[in-house]
Amino acid sequence: MTVDAFRQISADQAAAPTEPPPDCPLCPRLAAFRQEWRTREPDWFNSPVPAFLPVDGPDAVRIAIVGLAPGLRGANRTGRPFTGDYAGDLLYRTLARFGFANDRFDARVDDGLELYDLAIVNSVRCVPPENKPTGAEINTCRQFLVPNLATFGNLSAIVTLGRIAHESAVRALGAKPSAAPFSHGGEHEIGGLRLFSSYHCSRYNTNTGRLTEEMFTSVFAAAAAFLGK
Repeated sequence: MTVDAFRQISADQAAAPTEPPPDCPLCPRLAAFRQEWRTREPDWFNSPVPAFLPVDGPDAVRIAIVGLAPGLRGANRTGRPFTGDYAGDLLYRTLARFGFANDRFDARVDDGLELYDLAIVNSVRCVPPENKPTGAEINTCRQFLVPNLATFGNLSAIVTLGRIAHESAVRALGAKPSAAPFSHGGEHEIGGLRLFSSYHCSRYNTNTGRLTEEMFTSVFAAAAAFLGK
């Protein structure tokens, strides 16, 4: 699939919703887990978490970050991707370093954080039990990822965080994962877009040393250089 073909997906698909409704029923296990936490924590967001867009809207997006799913006490609580847990500390600090954010991240949605040239979207919009969505749930939620990416008319690059997010993004672009195998620091061309892949910036990965801040930064340095930032 070429980038033009991806952006000119069928009229039905182009008109498809880019975000699931607050009470999305498509994945029964996730819907039940979401309802459980609405009962336990009624003040939390506890709904599918929408994409986080730059201040100038979808047309300003030149690079998209594709993550896995909301964290239980992170985005599921706050309603903004990578907000409320450690992963956001590392991610947004790195984005600010390369001019993709304004360095106002304070792990809450009213912190004044803004994105520039960049959007963040998860492969699965609802929090999964034990942070592990099933293959069927990943495939089901891709019906929102595809049109979401297609709305970014000036998209040039994607950064994927973790293997599952990487493979879902590759499939969303109409390719097979074997055409762009996941590796930390890997780069691939699919449909005229450049894909950069990184280990997920989770506390587990950083605590175990699987991912260092230097390793994470190097991925975004490559993406920024590709965009001429």
